[in-house]
Amino acid sequence: MELKKDNEGKEAFEPQDESKDQIAIIRIRGLIKVHRDVKKTLDQLRLYKKNCCIVIPNDKTYQGMIAKVKDYTTWGEIDDSTYDLVIDKKGEEYKGRITDGKQKIKYNHFLDIKGKKMKKFFRLNSPKKGYGRKGIKVPFNSGGALGYRGKKINELIKRMI
Repeated sequence: MELKKDNEGKEAFEPQDESKDQIAIIRIRGLIKVHRDVKKTLDQLRLYKKNCCIVIPNDKTYQGMIAKVKDYTTWGEIDDSTYDLVIDKKGEEYKGRITDGKQKIKYNHFLDIKGKKMKKFFRLNSPKKGYGRKGIKVPFNSGGALGYRGKKINELIKRMI
């Protein structure tokens, strides 16, 4: 996926290759002076704090959400080996309820991976050697940390584990 301007000047995503299955999103910036709509979108994506990571499917339902939080996050296509490493090192066990007391409502607050129930988000450390030479307020293609970074998200995640 690539963020480009369309004919009306609005930013839109153009998928480069639909064979990519999953996207990793990492929240880079903190909570101070975040607009209400952006904060709500970050909460819906389960990016509650700085350095939180989620892995979502690469489909059109999440593209608008990613476009809204592009100034606070970085994202890219995660490969299977990095995803397995994140699950092994930073995956937290889900200890909450699975259903309500009457067994009528099933909760979807966890991932079922290899028979274990894991939380849907991962808490990462700050990256070794920092985010980039220009910091966390500049886009990735200009030397900073924000926005789309493609396959290079795997290197960042490995530095954050």
